[in-house]
Amino acid sequence: MGNSRTPQQIPVVVLAGFLGSGKTTLLNHLLHRSGGSRIGAIVNDFGAIEIDAMAVAGALGDSTVSLGNGCLCCAVDASELDLYLDRLAAPAAGIDVIVIEASGLAEPQELVRMVLASEHPGIVYGGLVEVVDAAEFDGTRARHPEIDRHLALADLVVVNKLDRAPDPDRVLGLVRSLTDRAAVVPAAYGRIDPEFLFDCRPSEERIGQLSFDDLHEHGDDDHDSHLHTGYDSLSFVSGLPMEPRRLMQFLDSRPEGLYRIKGYVDFGPYDAGNRYAVHAVGRFLRFYPEPWDRADARLTQLVLIGSGIDTGALGKELEACKSDAPHADEHGMWGVLRYVQGPDEGPGPGEPPGPGETDLEDPPA
Repeated sequence: MGNSRTPQQIPVVVLAGFLGSGKTTLLNHLLHRSGGSRIGAIVNDFGAIEIDAMAVAGALGDSTVSLGNGCLCCAVDASELDLYLDRLAAPAAGIDVIVIEASGLAEPQELVRMVLASEHPGIVYGGLVEVVDAAEFDGTRARHPEIDRHLALADLVVVNKLDRAPDPDRVLGLVRSLTDRAAVVPAAYGRIDPEFLFDCRPSEERIGQLSFDDLHEHGDDDHDSHLHTGYDSLSFVSGLPMEPRRLMQFLDSRPEGLYRIKGYVDFGPYDAGNRYAVHAVGRFLRFYPEPWDRADARLTQLVLIGSGIDTGALGKELEACKSDAPHADEHGMWGVLRYVQGPDEGPGPGEPPGPGETDLEDPPA
């Protein structure tokens, strides 16, 4: 995979969950295990969460924007959120991923809408991660029945504290039944692999300072053996172009547990001048056409990341998308072009969500 990155591709991840689910613990874990990657965080302080937020702010230093004026989705409109995102997305900040940690009282749907409605050209939606407390899940549902709606919207669900649940298999099954094709990963102590959420820079790219990994490398941490959840991944490379209609059928039917797709697509005669960077997270999908460089090998290179996915079957489905036809059907790219959005463009007039999208992709009126 090349290192070129268009400005649209700094992912903004919304991290949600009710009080006590372990959101701040998970964020701290990501900070400690990010390798050379830089995480910018917008921490939504609300009442008792402020102490945890301050602890996170200490770890992040100047990269943190800590909001002390109440619930983000209520007190900050989309234009104000853009100001915070602008600070973290500035090239000088060197940020690789932005995480918005919602307060336990925030409505995830509103936060997602705000990110999707942002007109900032340097960011792209990175998914809704919902954290649940497995040990208290039944009680949480009784107190907060809206959690079922939150789970249905999530792209990735972290079932945290599973080591404390009396019947972990039942809780996992119940959570899976409440999601809509989301990847569901078990965890303890908020420990999931950061590669689920963002691309970790190789460790040799770190310069001039110890990373959290260095500090914790030799720590006596018994928790590392508890459900530190890895991920399933598939790397796909093709020297033959991809047939756009077949690829869109694949993308529109992507299976439960497939969380991220990233890489570049060669559509051959359908657009000989451009390769298409692809970014998919959960049900969200975008293509970014960019001119081929003369030095580029004309390849399709994709990486698929998920939990419990059948990588062999997915590889065969992608193989079936190859095409060596010398000519292009003039309408073949229509499905792809629906997911191309320039930095200053909104959805086309009257454009409905694509088969792989939900209504969350449409900014609020």
